[in-house]
Amino acid sequence: MTFVVIENCIKCKYTDCVEVCPVDCFHEGPNMLVIDPDECIDCTLCEPECPAEAIKSEDDLTDSEQHFLQLNIELAKDWPVINEMKEPPADADEWKGVADKLQHLAR
Repeated sequence: MTFVVIENCIKCKYTDCVEVCPVDCFHEGPNMLVIDPDECIDCTLCEPECPAEAIKSEDDLTDSEQHFLQLNIELAKDWPVINEMKEPPADADEWKGVADKLQHLAR
């Protein structure tokens, strides 16, 4: 099992989760983070740290969120590892809780 970053992260990109990850499984894109499932050890530390509630266990993904597992796999191959907390985007709080953000994903 792995943890998966879902749509809630898009345009928020809080990095609180990165700070607690013991295996550096997070990868950073222009406006979202993803988790490399091959590196994730299912430690559960990241999930409660995310202010946008954008991290879920793959077992807890809804049917409409299932595609985010493949998206995390795909993007983790291309995006660099992030292992230090950074300031979130200036407008992150405005995007927190906004639904249907997938069209805003920057690759």
